[in-house]
Parts: sequence; structure tokens; C-alpha cells
Amino acid sequence: MAQAAEPASGTRDFLADDVRRRERAFTTVREVFERYGFDPLVTPAFERLDVLTGKYGDEGDKLIFKILRRGEHEASGEADLALRYDLTVPLARVVATYGNRLPTPYKRYALGSVWRADRPGRGRFREFTQCDVDTVGSTSPLADAEILWAIHDALEALGIEQFRFEINSRQALFGLLDAYGVPADLGGRVLITLDKLDKLDPDAVSAELVERGLATATASALVADLASDDPDRVRKQLDGTEQGRAGLAEVDRLVELTAGLPAGRVAFTPRMVRGLDYYTGPIFEVSATGYPGSIASGGRYDGLVAALGGPDVPACGGSIGIERILASQQPSETEARGLDVAITVLGAEADLTALAAALRSAGLRVGVYLGSSGKLAKQLKWANDQRARFAVLYGRDEQADGAVTIRDMHSGDQERIAFTQAAAYLAARVRGD
Repeated sequence: MAQAAEPASGTRDFLADDVRRRERAFTTVREVFERYGFDPLVTPAFERLDVLTGKYGDEGDKLIFKILRRGEHEASGEADLALRYDLTVPLARVVATYGNRLPTPYKRYALGSVWRADRPGRGRFREFTQCDVDTVGSTSPLADAEILWAIHDALEALGIEQFRFEINSRQALFGLLDAYGVPADLGGRVLITLDKLDKLDPDAVSAELVERGLATATASALVADLASDDPDRVRKQLDGTEQGRAGLAEVDRLVELTAGLPAGRVAFTPRMVRGLDYYTGPIFEVSATGYPGSIASGGRYDGLVAALGGPDVPACGGSIGIERILASQQPSETEARGLDVAITVLGAEADLTALAAALRSAGLRVGVYLGSSGKLAKQLKWANDQRARFAVLYGRDEQADGAVTIRDMHSGDQERIAFTQAAAYLAARVRGD
């Protein structure tokens, strides 16, 4: 394929079967979120740049897709808009904008494209879809637990069987930093590095922490505790600080409120660090057997709406990594769809147009041959290429008899039916009557 004809790096074209497969997954997620009482929200594809910057940490801000000023300001090379980086900050802007027009608490879900100026690679795209669910206006731990329950049910509905919520707390993480004597001005950058423990060797993480300003002994001890499979090592450290104890209480309460999920489905994971700056309380990621990386994540972000000029309201939410899920699942044969009926054209076009209309009114997916060839063999090849279930033949003999020939494209069997009965007959056959 010529390079000029390819989609931009990090983006994809979706042909018919892929579109249907994706829409089926989106519908599944929507139905689950609706059952939990969440309402849909759609926001613009781009936001003001000042709305997005400063919300994702230093590393995240570098990945914002900026939009240059337009018209007479284009030559300045400056940006004032940006493609949305996620669906959470736009939600916070909506809450800050509409205030009392929204119910309290405000429960919303959103499915839409987001953009990251990331380096494309296997399973990594610059444009991809997120499926978010959030509650704004509640401090209750029930709100955090409900997010986990909703995401759990959505993942099960998507056909994922073996998965686990790894939960932690930002309070616990900052309590841990306090326990190790990490200076407050280094805390955010230290957490960004610790977030790489699932991707890098512990020694590499320790080395990066030293580069960020930690003492070698402190970095090694901190990484050793977090990389351990024994969460009690971290609990002992957390018990020594007030913030650490508060974070542990959040974790334990969330485990308690999700006890109805399958055994082992939710677990305290001290090394799990959500790198985004706006998280303030419980945080989580979901790992699943057979799926790379995390397939869902989220947490509590109580100060984000206020940071955007709105009221100081609490909020929590999560996002399903639908792209990773779809990329790892094998397409089902039922997701591929062809025509229910393909109508060949061998004359009497007006009659065939009327038949097509009657079939479509009955809810069938119908295609009429639009090529120039009058050869039946070529038209049947077209019907086969369209994966048609049945083909309608209306040649001279059929026209003379006031009938049509119905060809079963799977078996090759043919049956002649009165033209006036063709629509009802085909509708019944497609429905399996």
C-alpha cells in the first residue's frame, strides 16, 4: 500500500465487521452501566488547552495533542486547544460548568475517542476509545465500591473470565513515602517512577529513584517492600504514619464492600501506583489472564472539579480499556454479517425495486446488484462476496411465470416461489420460521 494511502501513524481504519464487533462491545458496556443508574454524557473531541494541562503529571502533559491557533494567529505556532486526553477531565469541566443543573450525586458514563501523542507500537495507539463510568458528589465509600461492581459486571459481560482488581490508596502511598522519609517535593516524581515497577526491573526503578534525588539505601528499601509479594511488609510501614493508616482504612473498607465478588477478585496491591496527579484516595487497576497490561483502572479524584473552577465536590470513577480487550479476543463468527437477501438484476428493475422495498420493510438486510454485467454467474459471485444468505433470481422464465427463484447461498438449493409471496417467504426463512 502506498504510504499516502495509509492512515496516520497510531490510528486505524475499521471495516464493516470490525465496526460491528466494536459496536457490539460498546452496547454491552452501555447496558451494564445503565443498569447501575449511570446516565450518558458526550463532550467535544477537543478542549481548551488550559483545561487539560496540569492534570496528568509531567509525563502525561507531554502526550497532549495540541491544536495550533488558526486564521491570522496560525503563524505564531502557538496552541490554544487540544484533543481530549481522557474522558475524566472533560467530565470535571462539565460539572464545573453546569453546577446545579446536574443531579447530586451525578452518575455518568461516557464512551468516546481520546488522543495521546504517544509513540505508536503493538497495542498502543494515538487515537483510541475509552469507556468511563464516574460518580461526582459523593464521599461515601459505597460510590467507590459501586464503580468496581459496575466495571466487574461489564468485564464479565464482555466475556472476560479470570481477572483481578488490584487496589491501593493514594493516601497509603503518600503515607509510605512519609514512612521512608521521602521529601514532599519529591513525592510526585517518586510515585511516577514507582508506577513503572510492573514494566521495569526493580534495580532499574531503584536507579531512577536515585536519579530523582533519593538516597540509595532509601530507594532500595522502598522498592524491595513494594516489589515483594507480601503486602504485610508494606502494612507494617504504613501503620507508623497517620496518612498510611488512613489509606489502609480506605483499602480495607473497599475490600469489605466488594466481598460479594468472586473470591480473590479484589486484592490490596501496594506496588500499584496510578500515575495521574489528580487521584486523591482509593485507586485500582484490573489485570486479566491472557490480556496484556491493565484492562481497567480508576480511583477517587476529589479535587479535580475545583481545580477547573467548579465547586469543591468529591468524585470517583473508572475506565475500561476496551481496545486492549478487543485486540486480545478472537472475533466470533456471529459478528460477521452479510446480506440477508441479494437480488440479482436480469431485467424488470421496477419489480425488483419494489421487492427490495418490501423485504427491507420486513427488517431484512437487502442488496440489489448495481454492476453492469448481465451475466448471472457474475451476479451470484457478487452475492457470495456479500455473504448473502439467499439470492433472488428473476430472469425471463420467472418473469413470464410471475415467480422468482430463491437460491440458498449456503447449500445451493433453489426453490421457485410466486412473486407476490416472495417477500413473506424470505422473511420467514431468514427468521427461521
